Amino acid sequence: MSKTKVSFWWAFKEFIWPRKKIIFLGLVLIMAKSLSSLVLPYASKNLIDKVIPSRDISELTTLIIIVCSAILIQAVTSFSLTRLLSVEAQHLISLLRAKVQRKLLTLPISFFDNNKSGALVSRVMTDVEGVRNLVGTGLVQLVGGTITAIISLVILIKINALMTLFVLAPVAIFAVVALKAFGFIRPIFRERGKINAEVTGRLTETLNGVRVIKGFNAEAQENKTFEIGVEKLFLNVKKSLTATALMTSSSTFLLGLASAGIMGIGGYFIMNNTMTYGEFVSFTLFLGFMIAPIVQMSNIGSQLTEAMAGLDRTEELMNMTEEDNPEVRTQVLDKIEGDIFFENVSFSYEKGKEVLHNISFKAPKGSVTALVGSSGSGKSTIAGLAATFLNPTEGKVILDGNDLSKVNLNSFRSRLGVVLQDDFLYEGTIRENILFPRPNATEEELLAAVEGAYVNEFTDRFAEGLNTVIGERGVKLSGGQRQRISIARAILANPKVIILDEATSNLDTESESFIQKSLQALMQDRTTFVIAHRLSTIQQADQILVIEEGNIVEQGKHDDLLAKKGRYFDLYTYQSRI
Repeated sequence: MSKTKVSFWWAFKEFIWPRKKIIFLGLVLIMAKSLSSLVLPYASKNLIDKVIPSRDISELTTLIIIVCSAILIQAVTSFSLTRLLSVEAQHLISLLRAKVQRKLLTLPISFFDNNKSGALVSRVMTDVEGVRNLVGTGLVQLVGGTITAIISLVILIKINALMTLFVLAPVAIFAVVALKAFGFIRPIFRERGKINAEVTGRLTETLNGVRVIKGFNAEAQENKTFEIGVEKLFLNVKKSLTATALMTSSSTFLLGLASAGIMGIGGYFIMNNTMTYGEFVSFTLFLGFMIAPIVQMSNIGSQLTEAMAGLDRTEELMNMTEEDNPEVRTQVLDKIEGDIFFENVSFSYEKGKEVLHNISFKAPKGSVTALVGSSGSGKSTIAGLAATFLNPTEGKVILDGNDLSKVNLNSFRSRLGVVLQDDFLYEGTIRENILFPRPNATEEELLAAVEGAYVNEFTDRFAEGLNTVIGERGVKLSGGQRQRISIARAILANPKVIILDEATSNLDTESESFIQKSLQALMQDRTTFVIAHRLSTIQQADQILVIEEGNIVEQGKHDDLLAKKGRYFDLYTYQSRI
């Protein structure tokens, strides 16, 4: 089955069929509008052939009333169509955006690592907009226009079959041109979605990294990169506009030829008294009612083609396998003790490029396991496996006797706490950021977390206290202040397993002394993984794993490892000299 059919039937089942009642009502309204529009050609024929020759004022009055009634019906149905279908289409867009965003957040971390955030924003906000042409007036107008054209065609044949046949030849040629053009345009629209996402993604990164750009005086190269992106977008739009222009110009030319032919043939028939003036005027008007929907259908067809291209990408996203796959992750944990065991774990980000090699170690419940080693050695990968952000390529990570790759993620992550080196803070207040994992926590619990992470040490100096707005990503705070808010958030979450990735790296000496005390309270009776370059922060760890090139080269407590005078001794003595 072709991609077009798959996408159409998916769109039909997802969007059209559930709204069949509204769309059926829309079809009834468009039929009423179409039929009422056919009154004018009939009225024109009667006016010219009957009413004017008879000079009957009462018939003229009746005719005007009928025409005005038809115009009123057209106006009312047109308003009702817009009100009914356009509003429903916008409602559907909002629902679909929410659905795509929900789906996005179910995808694994690796998906986000491989896609720009701005590109994903485009998938949520832009790709779904085309659905308005399916549920909105577009599809209904397509159906209604087809019915109007067929009715008009039947009437035209009845008035004069020869003239109708002459018109159908250029219309058929135009239909072939339009179908070819739609086939050419759809891949262009699909590619446009990708380019648009790339450009949006780069722009988002530029705005987020504006301090780095200005710091390195790199505005010119960013401008050039963005210009290349928008140029690609322009060339894509140019290509689709060429195809659309071909359709429009061919319709103008072919249908213009038909009109010229009608004038000639109609004039000949009138001069030979085989056609009345009224029939000629009526034929011309009905011809307009047949051709107008065909031209309109080419425009709607272009919109539907663009819609289907966007929905192709949405469908592709919606069909991706969720991180918390219910068919695989069937074990729901009622409670967590925190015993973690890495059993012969290997891991690769890319096939054939293994970054962890057959790692095995135990992290008993309530213990602190420190991971040290040079950059790129595999420390963060081990932490990512413990947090279920990654799954082993080979081997198992076992929690309380359960294979973590089979455990329901919600049941595990509800008892997981994470503090990252560059932890994320929302634009908002300090209070809102700390309450993030538990929005319904009591004021007492909040204040306990605030005091535990020594956040009050700096918020007490702010006029608004905990209600101070911190700006996007917390830019109005120092690194140490942001880190303490992150730790307060982890304390409030009350986890059983904690991942601390360089949790003290952004702290000055005074802040670090505060945090070391709060971390000791946080780690009490909780299984903790600590990644630290500053080895002074992990001397009290229950075990230290020295990781190099994806292998555990040393394992033990601080004093024991120093006594071995191996890799840990080298790292520690080197840092002590700095």
